[in-house]
Amino acid sequence: MTAISIRAFENLEELEECVRLQEETWGANFSERVPTAILHVGQLLGGVSAGAWDAEGELVGFVFGLTGLRDGVLAHWSDMLAVRPTVRDAGLGQRLKHFQRDQVLALGVSTMYWTFDPLQSRNAYLNLTKLGAVVREYREDMYGNSDSPLHRGIGTDRFVALWLLDSKRVERRVAGKSASADTAALASRAETALRVDDRSGAPRPVDVDTLPDADVVRVPIPSNIDTLKAADPGLAVGWRTATRRVFTHYLDVGFEVREFVRGERTSDYLVARVSAI
Repeated sequence: MTAISIRAFENLEELEECVRLQEETWGANFSERVPTAILHVGQLLGGVSAGAWDAEGELVGFVFGLTGLRDGVLAHWSDMLAVRPTVRDAGLGQRLKHFQRDQVLALGVSTMYWTFDPLQSRNAYLNLTKLGAVVREYREDMYGNSDSPLHRGIGTDRFVALWLLDSKRVERRVAGKSASADTAALASRAETALRVDDRSGAPRPVDVDTLPDADVVRVPIPSNIDTLKAADPGLAVGWRTATRRVFTHYLDVGFEVREFVRGERTSDYLVARVSAI
């Protein structure tokens, strides 16, 4: 991974490479791809449009975001990040986010947002555990009926990640400090907010009438929603419905999604009342 270099896009040819990588990632007919003009204009107005190249000069990843005002506060919204399958699970997504953070901090901006699917455990682990983001917003069907094959079947519900770039939590995680102590402390206090029936076949959510009145709750998700969705689309929808109910309940009353614990069949979010952290 050290042979991969990350820098801002410098010319039209590189921007066109970025558009092709978007199409390879989200589908050739993906209507929400960011065109070269916006990638370039974003750079002129405090945005980040940057790529990652391997030793042979192939574009293997990119990150794109825009800077502006949200609720009257200067912030950066990270709109897209993609890494080629050949270099996934090697830390490149994390390196791209670190590069983006450095660029945004240099502008005097200390808050970054982006969205991710609550049922995607890979993204949850990167965003919460490795980067130190938290989540205080849940957006139901945020992008409507996406035409990307990656988004079909269970809607486009999204968490809005909040990355407080100069906070001690983020600085520790970016520096590579382990999240295990923070995670263990929360997990020891957590009550289960969504039970799982794992007696046979794929894990199934067991909806409950009353959610725990606790300062910390544990919310499970399937560890591989894509495999589950391909095998049993109806069960995948059931997971979406059940987790949506739990997350919206707690985030609406002052909780935040704080940590993520990976497991073989199911993984757990740890959701804590902000005032109790």
